[in-house]
Amino acid sequence: MKRALLITFSFMVLFLLFYIEPVAGIEKKTSDLQMAVFDMDVTPPIGYKLAYGTMVNTYDMGLRAKGIVLLGSDKPIVLVVLDWIGIANECYDEFKRSIAVAAGTDPEHVAVHVIHQHDAPYANIHDDFTLAVIHRISMAVADAITKTVPITHIGLGEAQVYQVASTRRPLGKDGKVIDSRFTSCADSSLRAEPEGLIDPIVSKVSFWNEDKPVAVLSYYATHPQSYYRLGIPTPEFPGIARFSRQLEVPDAIHVYFTGAGANVGAGKYNDGSHENRGILAKRLADGMTKAWENTKRFPIISSEVKWTTEAVALPLDSAKTNKELWLRYKAGKKFDLQCLALNNKARILFMPGELFVEYQLAAKKMRPDLFVAMAAYGDLGPGYIPSAAAFNQGGYEMSVEKVTQEAEAVLLNAISKLLNAGH
Repeated sequence: MKRALLITFSFMVLFLLFYIEPVAGIEKKTSDLQMAVFDMDVTPPIGYKLAYGTMVNTYDMGLRAKGIVLLGSDKPIVLVVLDWIGIANECYDEFKRSIAVAAGTDPEHVAVHVIHQHDAPYANIHDDFTLAVIHRISMAVADAITKTVPITHIGLGEAQVYQVASTRRPLGKDGKVIDSRFTSCADSSLRAEPEGLIDPIVSKVSFWNEDKPVAVLSYYATHPQSYYRLGIPTPEFPGIARFSRQLEVPDAIHVYFTGAGANVGAGKYNDGSHENRGILAKRLADGMTKAWENTKRFPIISSEVKWTTEAVALPLDSAKTNKELWLRYKAGKKFDLQCLALNNKARILFMPGELFVEYQLAAKKMRPDLFVAMAAYGDLGPGYIPSAAAFNQGGYEMSVEKVTQEAEAVLLNAISKLLNAGH
């Protein structure tokens, strides 16, 4: 009898614990969303071979690797961006693999990007410094996860940036590229050409613990250099703008992603004068400040954070593709396109290659009901990824691209799937 009463009592306790709504004064847990952040120096030593020349000195500001880890929604999600010019192919795979192990997730949940400054390293899997950086970032991720903070809100803000970005491909009346207007342009006639097709918007995504900002992520589409080939690694004008915002909002980590800016640069507004680095930085920082001021905050719980991936095989031009990339392609290697969905209000795309701005503009048109931002310069194995129309326009990019015209349809289809996953 006592045994039966004990069993009945135990059942009633379990029923009360699991089926009865919490009484007043007992808060029901609705979210376990957490964030870890990391920020470390990745400046090489003097004498190191950079992408353009050998390192001879250091700048006041070094190169950084910055990132966040989101935990509590399915598998941990890691976003990393380095002040380097590029990471590609096997080396890119190793970055993702090592970071995934450190975060307790899989490589598909890791997005690694570069800002693409030109006085900077190009990662090399056979280089001791690159391998050391991979190890140090992985250790930083593992350490950061031991110091997580709650995330209760996201912030979304946008603003226009004035007189920074311009097309690198001004077109003549015949629809062909007149000449390349690179990020530094001494030709006054080319600088006089119209600004051209760009995305003038800087987008900001912020993560908050109640009223305290934890991380601020910025997305803007342009090549990030004002001048280079000096042998002095620099985070360039986006890095200076990022540091300026860090001073204004010091409690949060500030992370900058270069958007689809392969055919966009500062050439219309930059004749190569060294003073222009600071001018461009201020203009970008002004836009970032306005985007911050325009930010609207929304509550978020872990179940409203979604991560989706689309793996695509980009069609390659065998005559222009290097051996490593071609062998990977023939072996069936695909490129991951990734998307972070937040609170059914925002979609953040993480893309491979040097994407033309048309892809970013197309993504925003696909979901005008949502806040859409894009980071390009993930796996740089495929190099330039032009729009289909660009193949008939000529210009520098069309002499070095590795993909074929059919790449546009493949990417736009994958982007559409990512943006519409979960509606």
